[in-house]
Amino acid sequence: MRVNDIFLSLQGEGHFTGTPAVFLRLSGCNLQCPFCDTKHQNGQERSEEEIAQRIAAYKPRHVVITGGEPALFLTTTLINRLHDAGKFVAVETNGTHSLPDNIDWITLSPKFAFVAHGAEVVLPRCDELKAIFTSTDTFSVNAPRYLAIAATHRYVQPCDTGNACQNHKTTAEAVAWCIAHPEWSLSLQTHKLLGIQ
Repeated sequence: MRVNDIFLSLQGEGHFTGTPAVFLRLSGCNLQCPFCDTKHQNGQERSEEEIAQRIAAYKPRHVVITGGEPALFLTTTLINRLHDAGKFVAVETNGTHSLPDNIDWITLSPKFAFVAHGAEVVLPRCDELKAIFTSTDTFSVNAPRYLAIAATHRYVQPCDTGNACQNHKTTAEAVAWCIAHPEWSLSLQTHKLLGIQ
């Protein structure tokens, strides 16, 4: 399995914001989103045993597997190894590929608003839907597709453009969307606000 990084931090987004967690970032993705800030092509091959042992050495119980796109590589056996180490396993996915059925928490972030082809969601449900928000006009077009996905929690997350003025405008529109559509909650990338990994 090709690993980009394993590190300790706080979950910066969504339902578990602020939770200490071990992050397993896998390399490779089937999509090329214009806003992606991860150099997920970089990485080193690691065995599942080596990955599990390294994660088990960290104190937090919460593990976040992200990418790239974890569904391209993730196995039931790795999840079992992490469970055997007493870990709670959360996965962040674009939803275009199926996942092992022994994952504890699925965060689904569909990308069909940003990628022309190959971004259709195949997962039937998720614990947490995280929809990237760029503008009210764009989001309103795709909102029915987001709402068609079965999710326990729904989050609107303003897209980080790298431009402070644009980010402020986008966030203000996302806040207004949530107030007008209370089935959505706001998710901010607090790790970026805090300057942590």
